[in-house]
Amino acid sequence: MNLPTPLSRRAFLDFSATGLTAAALACLLGRESRAAAGTALPAAHHAPKAKRAIHIFLVGGLSQVDSFDYKPELEALHGKALPDSSKVSTFSGAVGLLRRSDWSFRQRGQSGLWVSDLFPHLATVADELTVVRSMVADTSNHMPAMFQANSGFQSNGYPSLGSWLSYGLGNESDALPTFVVLPDARSQPNGGASNWSSGFLPATHQGVLFQSATEPIRDLFPAQPTAADAEREGLGLLARINQSHLAGHPGDGLLTARVRAYELAARMQTSIPEATDFADEPAFITRSYGLDRPETADCGRRCLLARRLLERGTRFVQIYSGGAFGGKPRHGWDGHEDNRENHQREAPMIDQPIAALIKDLKQRGMLEDTLLIFTTEFGRTPFAQSAAGVIGAGRDHNPQGFSVWLAGAGLKGGTAFGETDDFGLRSVQDAVTWPDLHATVLHLLGLDHERLTYYHNGIQRRLTNVHGHLVKGILA
Repeated sequence: MNLPTPLSRRAFLDFSATGLTAAALACLLGRESRAAAGTALPAAHHAPKAKRAIHIFLVGGLSQVDSFDYKPELEALHGKALPDSSKVSTFSGAVGLLRRSDWSFRQRGQSGLWVSDLFPHLATVADELTVVRSMVADTSNHMPAMFQANSGFQSNGYPSLGSWLSYGLGNESDALPTFVVLPDARSQPNGGASNWSSGFLPATHQGVLFQSATEPIRDLFPAQPTAADAEREGLGLLARINQSHLAGHPGDGLLTARVRAYELAARMQTSIPEATDFADEPAFITRSYGLDRPETADCGRRCLLARRLLERGTRFVQIYSGGAFGGKPRHGWDGHEDNRENHQREAPMIDQPIAALIKDLKQRGMLEDTLLIFTTEFGRTPFAQSAAGVIGAGRDHNPQGFSVWLAGAGLKGGTAFGETDDFGLRSVQDAVTWPDLHATVLHLLGLDHERLTYYHNGIQRRLTNVHGHLVKGILA
């Protein structure tokens, strides 16, 4: 059969009655196109401690002095002025009086790790946590800080951590995406897909967004059922069109990525319903994640889905807590007006589900080769966001010293690394930058951050740019 020249591949995809189902041409084209594009499963640079990862991102700025960085001095200094406050630059331009933590801290588990009452469920797994108390970021603006936390750069257009892992390690499944993004049901974070972009890497490595709804992936199934004979004929025709188009455009990464996306979508028509159906989960498991409570149900579903996706071969899952900035109440951790009210609303939504995820992974033997990463774009100030001489209820942005934690494979559990000053404002010992943290995450997954590169615009680009050192103090 000779194909008429005017019949373009895009036109056929747009108007074909078989719709997305016809994309099952994977059986005809998939592995050959992957081999031609050089996208076969890569090899790690060294033996990995972890095979897969979950990244939990708290949008807006978690207060370190109210969660994981215990500063008893703030109790005594409450209501007093910060020394040398005139030398402090803030996002809002004002430095209020020092404020003690709004939650009590206690030593938890056998390790005695300090965790506040803001996270009572996470406190029960303190011995699994490796807290980095000396994180620093380069900006106090949300959007560039989020981009830096995700991609290492303050502007968009650069590949995210998940995309680099997809590029460097590939996937263990032919039926699920390598990199999945699970946003907060209330709203997506500002910047949307820019936060999980593949940047200049091949488009096949970008994050796949799952909606918080009954249909996780839009338009996965055709609007109308298709007869088997018609589908078979459509598959054959579409396969020949794609073979012809690929032959005429050798090395076209976007075309190859589009073909792969459609073939993956066809396979996901079976894999996604199975992965997102919790009917086979015991009732005690769904209760442990908080699926039976309205305040924890959304995050609980996403944490449980993350575990199920990892079990089935997905490499990297990113879970967002919080979304777009602004609005009342804010969808996230941006506690400007009243930090206690803000954090008291947000923490109960994620505390039980994340603790349940850690316990579930551990009892299944998955925590031994799974890495959990819990971050926020920056922290918050130990003083109130208010006029000078006033104890306000809010806390300002603080990129100078804040806390994140990791858990799972290759880490020293129940430990804290680095220190901020007596106020919890600045990192003063073992400061950790985003390139440092990214380099360490890649290392745990078997990748050398200096060797994981991609040639773009005359430069061998990498996630850590020209920076980054392993945070050896947290490695087991």
